[in-house]
Amino acid sequence: MEELLAKLSNAHGISGSEGNIKTMLEEELKPYADELSTDKMGNLIAHMKGEGPSIMLAAHMDEIGLMVKYIDDKGFLRFVKIGGWFDQTLHSQRVIVHTSNGPIPGVIGSKPPHVMKEEDKKRPVKYDDMFIDVGAKDKEDAEKMGIEVGTPISMDREVIKLAHGKITGKAFDNRAGCAIVIETMRQLSEMDVKANVYVVGTVQEEVGLKGARTSAFKLEPDVALAIDTTIPGDHPGIGKKDSVIDTGKGPAITVVDASGRGLIAAPQVIKWLRETGDKNEIPYQMDVGDGGTTDATAIHLTREGIPTGVLSVPTRYIHSPVEVLDLADLKYSVDLLVKAVLNVNDYF
Repeated sequence: MEELLAKLSNAHGISGSEGNIKTMLEEELKPYADELSTDKMGNLIAHMKGEGPSIMLAAHMDEIGLMVKYIDDKGFLRFVKIGGWFDQTLHSQRVIVHTSNGPIPGVIGSKPPHVMKEEDKKRPVKYDDMFIDVGAKDKEDAEKMGIEVGTPISMDREVIKLAHGKITGKAFDNRAGCAIVIETMRQLSEMDVKANVYVVGTVQEEVGLKGARTSAFKLEPDVALAIDTTIPGDHPGIGKKDSVIDTGKGPAITVVDASGRGLIAAPQVIKWLRETGDKNEIPYQMDVGDGGTTDATAIHLTREGIPTGVLSVPTRYIHSPVEVLDLADLKYSVDLLVKAVLNVNDYF
């Protein structure tokens, strides 16, 4: 799982440019799926055929990133944010500019503090005061490199190990979910599965849950789970009143997210996941959030409504290039998901 997650995390695929990640998922899922297909939106659908209830396991493939908006006369790139960045996280980062000629390295710069006025030093630097330096001599030189308006940009980070089973890298939101559904399919392929299983690598979750909406409409499953990441409350700057979740203590089962404006999970889904965890002595945590949401929000509102829940990996510093998770939570997530698929016919 560590090797698989590192491979997925180190790869690049911002919202709307998920093709590279989709290819990797196709290669990993092909040995275990009866059918593989890509819909018009770009979602990857891996089907493991069965006669029982149909279950959709959705993991979004996209990561937040940037996109070239303008190239100035000196060859510096201005950009827009694709997805939910906190501006200060971007400052002084290395990036990869994904041109038609291949990847180009660059750095995000801004006015140095040495020449700032005192009032400017007191204010956070906003992203529209930043720019990307690829070393171009001028605009024409940048264009010769293959850079143009609309070129996608991602963070230049690779996974490294921390102490006590934790690792750090970019895009664990949601390459962790992708790794989990791949390993789940691998294990299910060796078992007697009654359910009709659809694993979906969804696109454009970070910019509006778009792929989940269209794929759920097509599949119309009996039940669905979004596999994603969530915010733990176990590091400085956040407390238990903000999140009761800890890293290393199992996946989080969402009851409500976005204060109910997103998902209010179907009671039968919560019962199914909790009883599965309890019966098999798999650790899990319960999560009620007032912040963001997941693909589940779009899925559960599709057609006449689909019973939907979320299983999330506690991940520190989400939406940054230095996200941190505990490898034990990946294992616990797979354990719970496999057992849940095996007994889904008892609940739906």
